Amino acid sequence: MRLTLWTYEGPPHVGAMRVATGMKKLHYVLHAPQGDSYADLLFTMIERRDRRPPVTYTTFQARDLGSDTAALFKTACREAAERFQPDALIIGSSCTAELIQDDPGGIAATMGLNIPVIPLELPSYQRKENFGADETFFQIVKNLAKPCERTKTTSCNLIGPTALGFRHRDDITEITALLEDMGIAVNATAPMGASPATIRQLGRAHFNVLMYPETGEAACRWMERALKLPYTKTIPIGVGAVREFIDEISALTGIAPYLDTHRLRFPWYSASVDSTYLTGKRVFIFGDGTHVATAARIARDEMGFDVAGIGCYNREQARMIRSLAKDYDVDPLITDDYLEVESRISELVPEMILGTQMERHIGKRLGIPCAVISAPVHVQDFPARYSPQMGIEGANVIFDSWVHPLVMGLEEHLLHMFREDFEFHDDAGASHHGHPADLRASSADAESAGLSEASDILWLKEAEKELRKVPFFVRGKARRNTESFALERGLTEIDVETLYEAKAHYAR
Repeated sequence: MRLTLWTYEGPPHVGAMRVATGMKKLHYVLHAPQGDSYADLLFTMIERRDRRPPVTYTTFQARDLGSDTAALFKTACREAAERFQPDALIIGSSCTAELIQDDPGGIAATMGLNIPVIPLELPSYQRKENFGADETFFQIVKNLAKPCERTKTTSCNLIGPTALGFRHRDDITEITALLEDMGIAVNATAPMGASPATIRQLGRAHFNVLMYPETGEAACRWMERALKLPYTKTIPIGVGAVREFIDEISALTGIAPYLDTHRLRFPWYSASVDSTYLTGKRVFIFGDGTHVATAARIARDEMGFDVAGIGCYNREQARMIRSLAKDYDVDPLITDDYLEVESRISELVPEMILGTQMERHIGKRLGIPCAVISAPVHVQDFPARYSPQMGIEGANVIFDSWVHPLVMGLEEHLLHMFREDFEFHDDAGASHHGHPADLRASSADAESAGLSEASDILWLKEAEKELRKVPFFVRGKARRNTESFALERGLTEIDVETLYEAKAHYAR
């Protein structure tokens, strides 16, 4: 564990909290020091929930460490059961409380409570938030779900949605509609919206739809063994994946595949004349493994982008991303250090970033458009409107979300054409990129000096002036190509003639 300004994942007890917050009639008793209740803000402020998470903290203080902190936990546990009347309790420790080794799960098991008590073993110093959510839901299912009679008509469970998930609320609606079109009912959605009673009835379904492997795969694997429930492997994000998802459902159930595409606008829009400028745009993709894998396929196969790099922050998905990177002929980046991500983006100089809230900030600093595709996200990515990522409407939403940042790049080109106007001169910059003034100044100084950071080649003043006439959204590529052209010929200076020779060379 290390201190950092930003983090892609919190400790595993935050993952447990995401599961508890998404469920009903379940309460989380968390052995934690005073101050660890900061996690409440993630749900009430970021996700804009209208109630605080169902969590009781023991909130011991420094002076309590010399006495019996186990007694504090017992009191908190008993009071939570009496006050909230849950159908089940989950018990765990925060990363700080883990150090005092009170064993809250063992303590709760001896208290004789008249409801199920599910202890969580979440190693805070080895694992992180997504693991915490996956493990918590697995333990809930393992303790509560039992074999039972199947529903008379074909039904399934939607597995994986949690609180603080990226567009999980709307994905549930979209996938439910797809299944209903095939005559398949949803027996339960879990953990989001489920209660302990719901978990006990998961075995009534005929199969599981695994929506998010990061938070539901362990439970699905257990249910496949213990309850004989197969689960889907295709994540229905993107047009091609949605079609494959429907075919997979058909193979599992024997029901003829059906997909209503009358609302699908993505393929036509992406093939239209107005979208031809997207072809070949270099994109860098980073986020959780599931959303990165689906985004890479959409970017290359459905939008015509060139995938310049991919990576993920959750190490549980690292093997899958490394395998995928071979198919895209790129070097995978597996890291939870945003500075490493920024360094890779600076090195690749993509024309667009598909990432998390972190990459949105990185893009603003580097002047690169960014669309958010994955958690962690901020409040603007919990919209009031219907905005799924999965299914037919999810494909439409993705097209809009990815194209609009590039359209803003075109808008900047128009602003550049009128750069002599008092409102649009170069020092004013583009408001949507949010460049800090000091970064603008340092960038202007570097350009006026005519030095290329990438190659230490000297750009002469007239060549720099000519380069500024190149549209914003391809200027970086023009600079890189010219520098490569100069290096290949052993040139140490770039003048206007070199610039146009490079343009003619690459035009061939």
